[in-house]
Amino acid sequence: MVEILKPDICVIGGGSGGLSVAAAAAAFGVPVVLVENHKMGGDCLNTGCVPSKALLAAAKRVHTMKSSAPFGVSAASVAVDFAKVRAHVQSAIAAIAPIDSAERFTGLGVRVIKGHAAFKDKRTVAVADKFEISARRFVIAAGSTPAVPPIPGLDQGPYLTNDSIFDLDALPAHLIVIGGGPIGVELAQAFRRLGSAVTVCEAARPLAKDDPECATIVLDQLERDGVVLRSPVNVMSVAHGAGKVTLTLDGANGEEKIDGTHLLVAAGRKPTVDGLGLEAAGIRYEKFGIIVDKKLKTSNRRVYAIGDCAAGQLQFTHAANYHAGLVIRNALFRLPVKVNNDVIPWVTYTEPELAQTGLSEAEARKRGTKIRVLRWPYHDNDRAQAERTTHGHIKVVTTAKGAILGVTIVGAQAGDLIATWTLAIAQKLNIRAMTSIVLPYPTLSEIGKRAAIDYFTPSLTKPIVRRIIAWLRRFG
Repeated sequence: MVEILKPDICVIGGGSGGLSVAAAAAAFGVPVVLVENHKMGGDCLNTGCVPSKALLAAAKRVHTMKSSAPFGVSAASVAVDFAKVRAHVQSAIAAIAPIDSAERFTGLGVRVIKGHAAFKDKRTVAVADKFEISARRFVIAAGSTPAVPPIPGLDQGPYLTNDSIFDLDALPAHLIVIGGGPIGVELAQAFRRLGSAVTVCEAARPLAKDDPECATIVLDQLERDGVVLRSPVNVMSVAHGAGKVTLTLDGANGEEKIDGTHLLVAAGRKPTVDGLGLEAAGIRYEKFGIIVDKKLKTSNRRVYAIGDCAAGQLQFTHAANYHAGLVIRNALFRLPVKVNNDVIPWVTYTEPELAQTGLSEAEARKRGTKIRVLRWPYHDNDRAQAERTTHGHIKVVTTAKGAILGVTIVGAQAGDLIATWTLAIAQKLNIRAMTSIVLPYPTLSEIGKRAAIDYFTPSLTKPIVRRIIAWLRRFG
């Protein structure tokens, strides 16, 4: 017998965005039903952010031990027990899982249903033959899945994606990575530092969405680590053999073949739209996701789409959480909202880290704005010298009058340092505000302040400034 449910809000998807909507709505006393077909916590907890950062942390420990001689510290040898590395990754997931669990959300007042949700019509979602949900508002937070390019021979044998690579029980001898985006380069550096030979094959430029000047610093470090970067190359075919995989590449030197033991496909992600019954609900979508307006509403006014499955949006966990906040404000309180991707930062968690918020230099110039570009190197920071983390710099883009448009940081702790600048852009601050802040010494945060001060350096040499100072000196 089918159970009929009539909550205020029905959320489809138990990833970061969906959980944020459900928790917030329940906190306000709103009846909520959450439907999840797979694992609570979604990609971020189970196969994305959490396991990848745990793996990177293990790899960083190996690199730190091997590169500590300049500090007067040395180890006779460094051994990697990959089974224990994998256990560390799984323990990180297990430690966070209770926060995203069905039990916790049930305790918050959310009705959690395990199963596949699909729209039956514009006002109803069915979950198998057990439930029909008629909600006042629906929020689709179905996430995304790894994109697998149509390469001849790829599907004729085993290959890894970020959904499966954390299940490996042995360290790959030679890992070949198809894709030079953030996922590809993060995992490439991690496995290389843990002991694998790694080759990255990229059709365009690795880290192509990031500022090329700053991305080059990351890519140079990967090559120093021993990662082989092949770009631009096209993967023409894949052949699977006994214990090996062979890729045929077409690049600047013509056609060639490379052999590895494992293949990771990290060619981006595609939105989850199939099987949701979007046509029955009158919801428009395309291959890039569900079409939404600035309020994140779909063509069905009762339905929102957030996170990775929404077309034209940034595919980050924190972006999905940001979307969740907008939906709550609009759906519950009728407040006007508008998505602004300029205030969403992103970070590639390699070493050095690469963080971006607001507009890049290229994007700012494309908008036709007269800009100034400020830089300050890690090398001139006392804390960076003390810790020997001197590779990298900050790059600040402002208008001619000093309004902060965007910031890129490449270097140690860039992901944490970008937070202040994200706030500055969201609050529409002028660069002057960043010069007046008092920062503790010695910290890496001083790098940003020095860049801000550099904005005013040209004015110090203006004759009018010198004349004013000379005139004021007459008063003692």
